[in-house]
Amino acid sequence: MLYDLSLHMGYIYDVPASGARHVMRLMPLSLTNRQRLVAGSITVSPTPDEQSHFVDFFDHPATAFMLRAPHETLDIRMQARVQVESQPIAADFSPLLADLPEEIAGIWSLAPDSPHHFLGESPRLTQAREIADYARNCAMPGLTAMQIAHALCARINKDFTYDPDATTVDTTPLEAFRLKRGVCQDFTHIMILALRSLGIPAGYVSGFLRTIPPPGKERLEGADAMHAWVRIWCGETNDWIELDPTNNIPAGTDHIVVAYGRDYSDVVPVIGVLKSYGGQRTVQAVDVVPLK
Repeated sequence: MLYDLSLHMGYIYDVPASGARHVMRLMPLSLTNRQRLVAGSITVSPTPDEQSHFVDFFDHPATAFMLRAPHETLDIRMQARVQVESQPIAADFSPLLADLPEEIAGIWSLAPDSPHHFLGESPRLTQAREIADYARNCAMPGLTAMQIAHALCARINKDFTYDPDATTVDTTPLEAFRLKRGVCQDFTHIMILALRSLGIPAGYVSGFLRTIPPPGKERLEGADAMHAWVRIWCGETNDWIELDPTNNIPAGTDHIVVAYGRDYSDVVPVIGVLKSYGGQRTVQAVDVVPLK
C-alpha cells in the first residue's frame, strides 16, 4: 500500500518565545519487509538558526534545531510518501508464560530491539498494582505469550472508551486506567504496563494511521492525529508483534511506523525548551491518503 502523508504541528505563544531548542521525530522509518520511506521533507518556520541531525539509541533519525530570536508562532510541516507491505499471518510459536523468562535469559544482545530494554520501569511507566491485577485476569493457565497479548488488547478495547477530552499528554497510565477513558497513548501505556507486570517485554510505537478507510470499512479511532500502539516480544521464534488496543487489531497496512521506544518519552514527536511565560495553544492536523 502506497501512502502520501502530511502533518502540520503549530504552536501559538501568548508571549513571544526565544532561545528555543527542539528535537523532532516525525519522519516515518524504512523497515525491512515492513515499510519503505520513498521520499520525505520537514519544514520549520521561522527558519532555524541552527539545525543538526542525529540517530538516537533506538536507531531513529531525529532533528535538533534552535531559534534564537523572539517568535510568536512555531510551524512544523512534514510530508512523506511511504510504501507499506502486507504482513503474513504468523502462527503462534510463542512460549507459555511460564517458559518466557528462560527465552529472555537466552538473549545476550543489548541491541536497541533487545527484549531486556522493555521489561522494567521506564520514564513514564512505573509499577501499578491495579493494572497488574487487571493483567493477571487475562493470563489464564496454559496461554502463550501471544495469546495473552491478544487477550489484553481485546479487553482494553472493550473496557475503555476512546475520549479525546478525557485525558492530556501528561495523564498517567493509572489515572487513565481509573477513568476507563482516554486516547491511544493512554491505552498503549496501560497495555505496556499490564504486559510488563506479567514478564512480557512490551514497548511503545509512534506512527500514523490511515485516515481514509477502504470502501465499506469504518474509520479507525485515532486517525486525526499521530497514533500509538504496542510492540510485544513473543519469544525467539515469533520475535516482535504489534497490536493496536485502541482499535483491537494487529498493526497492518493501515499503520505507518515513525519510532519505537519504551514509552512516549522516547518517541515524543516534538520536544524542547524555550524562554517565555504565559500559555500556548497547539494545533495538529494529519492526513494519510492511500494512492491508487
